[in-house]
Amino acid sequence: MARRLVRHLAEWLGGWPAGTGLHIIGAPARNRPGWDGKIHPVLGVSGPAGGVLSVPPEHAAAIAGQYDRAGGLAALGPRVPALVGLAERAWFTAVYRWTTRPAPLPDAGVWIPAGDPEVPGWLRPFGGDVLVALDPVTGEQLAGVGVKRHDSHGHELAVVTAPQARGRGLARRLVAQAARRVLDEGAVPTYMHAPANRASAAVAAAAGFEDRGWLAFGVTEAQAG
Repeated sequence: MARRLVRHLAEWLGGWPAGTGLHIIGAPARNRPGWDGKIHPVLGVSGPAGGVLSVPPEHAAAIAGQYDRAGGLAALGPRVPALVGLAERAWFTAVYRWTTRPAPLPDAGVWIPAGDPEVPGWLRPFGGDVLVALDPVTGEQLAGVGVKRHDSHGHELAVVTAPQARGRGLARRLVAQAARRVLDEGAVPTYMHAPANRASAAVAAAAGFEDRGWLAFGVTEAQAG
C-alpha cells in the first residue's frame, strides 16, 4: 500500500491502524470544516485487511458499543446518522479507489484557476486549479475535473462530462492527467463512486484506478437551503 495513502488516511480519518477489522476512532477533524468548508461528521474507509470509521469524539464510545451489538457495519451504518444527532441525513457507501500509476493516456485538458469567469459553476467550489477540456473550435467546455484537497497527502478527483461530449474518452483522459499532477505534487490521487455507477467505474478503471475491493462510507452532506 502506498505510503502516501497511509499518511492521507491517518490524517483525514484520525488514524490508520495496521491491524485487522474495523476501528472506530473519535477524531476532532470530524467537527472541523473539510476541503469545502463544510463539516463531514462521519467518514470511513475499509480495505480487505481492515479499516476505520471516523466519528466525532463525543460519539465514539456509544457508536463502538452499538457496533459490537449490531454485529457489523452493514447493520449499524444506517443507524449512524441518528446516533450522531443527524437523523435527517442518510448513510452512504461508495467504491474507494486510488492509484500510484495512472494510465498513460494523452492529456485532454488545461489547468485553469477555479475563480476564472470562464470556469463552469460546478467546478468553482473546488478552488485552486481545475482541469477543463475545451472544444478546439468553439471553446465550449466539454468536461472537467475538480480536486478535493483533503490534506497534503491525499487529493480526491471528481469528473463531469457534458452530455454532448460523452463517449469520446475525455473523462478517463482528464482523470489520468489530473492523477499525474497530484502525484507530482506529492499526494496520492483517490477516486470515489457509487457502487451502481458503471460509467464512473469504467472511467476510473481506464484511468488506472484499480478496484481493490476498498469502500468508503459515512453520513451524507446536509441538503442545500
